Amino acid sequence: MIDLFKSSRRERLRALPFPGEWERIVERNVSAYAHLSAEDRRELLGHAQVLLAEKHWEGCAGLELTDEIRVTIAAQASILLLHRDTDYYPRLTSILVYPSAYVVPGERPVGGGIWEEGEEVYLGHTSSHLGALVIAWDDVIRGARTFNDAENVVFHEFAHQLDFEDRSVDGTPLLESRQYASWARVLGAEYEALQRAADDATPTLIDQYGATNPAEFFAVVTELFFERPAALRARHPALYAELEAFYKQDPASWPNADREPPHAR
Repeated sequence: MIDLFKSSRRERLRALPFPGEWERIVERNVSAYAHLSAEDRRELLGHAQVLLAEKHWEGCAGLELTDEIRVTIAAQASILLLHRDTDYYPRLTSILVYPSAYVVPGERPVGGGIWEEGEEVYLGHTSSHLGALVIAWDDVIRGARTFNDAENVVFHEFAHQLDFEDRSVDGTPLLESRQYASWARVLGAEYEALQRAADDATPTLIDQYGATNPAEFFAVVTELFFERPAALRARHPALYAELEAFYKQDPASWPNADREPPHAR
């Protein structure tokens, strides 16, 4: 009964007219939007309505949370949901937005089993158990408007949320049952190859931050899949095929894939 109620509420939210001012924000800020078909744009705006209504949004460090901030983030996060059955990032309850990079106290390894206290500077972070996603607005807007550099903090952090859906942090989101074997084979081999390249200081198309662990690898290749799809398909075709099967999208076929759309800044 609860699921039926939730489904019905979401259907109503998706059917609401998307305010014209909000759509102009999406057109102005989200470069990927220009590459989508009219049908995909309608689906994206419907998903954004649900995220805006269901998640708790909060500005931090004095940031005034505006419609521009909320809509820009929700629209980008909705790109990862197109064409798929979705529960709208069910492990996520709150989206906390800082004006810029923020500092988090903690400990870090320095070698020999020794740790030291220090501070880490973050552009984004999310957790599998706290239900919060923290993100820096200046990097959000830069990544949203710059389409082809494979650096998009929203894609990265929300990909982590997809990974969390099965309550495991292992770089494997919920897949169709037939895909698990090929996913493990292909992404496992690509992850190991990236680790070797990082160890050897060999340049790679895939950001070598992805060699940190399988969860970061999935987030990094998600950024690449949507922002430089033609390059990814050309140089890592099996990896591209796995991501295409999961996301049910083929961004390499978008007009001018790997290039800025006409309105992008």
